[in-house]
Amino acid sequence: MIEWFSYTQVAVAVVAGLLCVVLGLAGKVPNDLTMGATALVEVLLVVQLVVALVAPAFGNTPTGDPLEFWVYLVSAVLLPLAGGFWALIDRTRWSTVVLGAVCLAVAVMVYRMNVIWFVQLA
Repeated sequence: MIEWFSYTQVAVAVVAGLLCVVLGLAGKVPNDLTMGATALVEVLLVVQLVVALVAPAFGNTPTGDPLEFWVYLVSAVLLPLAGGFWALIDRTRWSTVVLGAVCLAVAVMVYRMNVIWFVQLA
């Protein structure tokens, strides 16, 4: 992982999550803004996936359990896809809230991945 990139991911996911939750609770159905915000979170996760695959080859290895890190990363990559699929099928305001919850969950998961990668003592 790259530390500044993971903090950027957390910030983007929190902003996207809050945006979606507020718009959903205001009665807005999923639209380009909410789906786009969730898609941006997904794109950043795919970049993180590539970085996590390449980083160990350059000596940047996790200090914590690699299996735990990968379970978090794969789960985080799948969450926005599932939430976006839900929002495309169920076009209600609650789908927008679900998109927000997904983005907020991803923010927590990326923060935890950052802790696993950098803070754990081997």
